[in-house]
Amino acid sequence: MLFLFNSCELDDPSFTVDVLPVASVEMPTEFVLGETYQITMKYFKPTNCHTSYGIYYEKDLNTRVCAIKNLVENRSNCAPIVNVLVEETFNFHVTNTGNYIFKFWTGTDDEGNDTFIIHDIPVN
Repeated sequence: MLFLFNSCELDDPSFTVDVLPVASVEMPTEFVLGETYQITMKYFKPTNCHTSYGIYYEKDLNTRVCAIKNLVENRSNCAPIVNVLVEETFNFHVTNTGNYIFKFWTGTDDEGNDTFIIHDIPVN
């Protein structure tokens, strides 16, 4: 998970990709096998140089780790943005039985450990 804290370089040095913390999540409380569900993550846009760049999504058996990706223009006149909540939505197709554990990355604590909003969703 350590890479979540760092920007990654693209081939174009005028842009980087930042992984941003999730502020809140909207998702169902249960799943049905074979169905598809919309999951919405909300996050705060840090500056006017940040642009939506999709979802960070890591899969390990029935556990999913999710966060927000933004493309950041590297320029000197980026201005902070205060309290602008942005939504990113993705569709999740249920392919396994048992519970799905979704871990939405919310940043790090004072010791540098990753923190998460965790949803344990049963499949009925």
